[in-house]
Amino acid sequence: MDISTQDAPPPPSVAPTPVEQKRAARGATRPGDRIFLALSRGSGIFLLVIMAAIAVFLTYRAALAISKDDANFLTTFEWNTSLEPPSFGIAVLAFGTVVSSIVAMAIAVPVAVGIALFITHYAPRKLGGLLAYVIDLLAAVPSIVYGLWGALVLVPYMGGLFGWLNDYFGWTGILAWEEGAPRSMLTVGILLAIMILPVITNVSREVFRQTPRMNEEAALALGATRWEVVRLTVLPFGRSGVISASMLGLGRALGETMAVATVLSPDFKIHASLLDPGGGTFAQNIASKFGEASEFGRDALIASGLILFVITLLVNGAARAIIARRKEYSGANA
Repeated sequence: MDISTQDAPPPPSVAPTPVEQKRAARGATRPGDRIFLALSRGSGIFLLVIMAAIAVFLTYRAALAISKDDANFLTTFEWNTSLEPPSFGIAVLAFGTVVSSIVAMAIAVPVAVGIALFITHYAPRKLGGLLAYVIDLLAAVPSIVYGLWGALVLVPYMGGLFGWLNDYFGWTGILAWEEGAPRSMLTVGILLAIMILPVITNVSREVFRQTPRMNEEAALALGATRWEVVRLTVLPFGRSGVISASMLGLGRALGETMAVATVLSPDFKIHASLLDPGGGTFAQNIASKFGEASEFGRDALIASGLILFVITLLVNGAARAIIARRKEYSGANA
């Protein structure tokens, strides 16, 4: 027998391809893993089916109404579904929804981030725990309770604020007041800010708590002050969480119904000033008119609900796109 043949090393083994690795892993999984995988996948597919069903229903009913609309649905400044032919549009509703949400976000986001930073990095542990408990309670308060509080407590005291804003900033036109009832877009924005404040605060607080302790200690060791530690380590790490929290709050502000309907006195007009009565929002208009609307009127309201549905999807998609474009938002390098 040839000695060189006996001493020859075995041929090198070929590494399995990724497809073969996946097949081997699937074959090696236990029955419990397979069941969990099937349930998780089924839940995701079921959620997509529900979203698609909602979209199909809204689109179908909206098409029935828009096909009979005598005006431009997107640019008309009136809502008359009882006329023949009917004439209605969402320009005023879209303006009111966007403006009230912007006001609410401008007020709520900085305050919520400040509260979250105070609870996690400045307040003593007992005080921070108490504040976190109060914030959790505020997040659980129903919207109708906020609406009643706004109508009975907030609105009567807004006259002084409106007068002060008119005296010093009325020249801008945005904060001009004609001495009417303070049931305006600014009042709605303030109420919405109070409502979404707990949501943004809770999510931001939990994200700030996940900041790597080593990063903070390294910054302190290099001589950074408490604010520099927050600015250089905590805020960059929690940026994606703050964006996600803000989008959650914006979603609630866009779709809030009862609180806005309780506080706002809509006149279905677009006003340049935030202190004048607003034209209404999508959700408020649906809630106030759905009960007494005819079948065609309900289809028209559903058409406006479709626009709100699309706006919400676009907002969430934009937030995810912002996070995906900036890798540092993920905090992986923090």
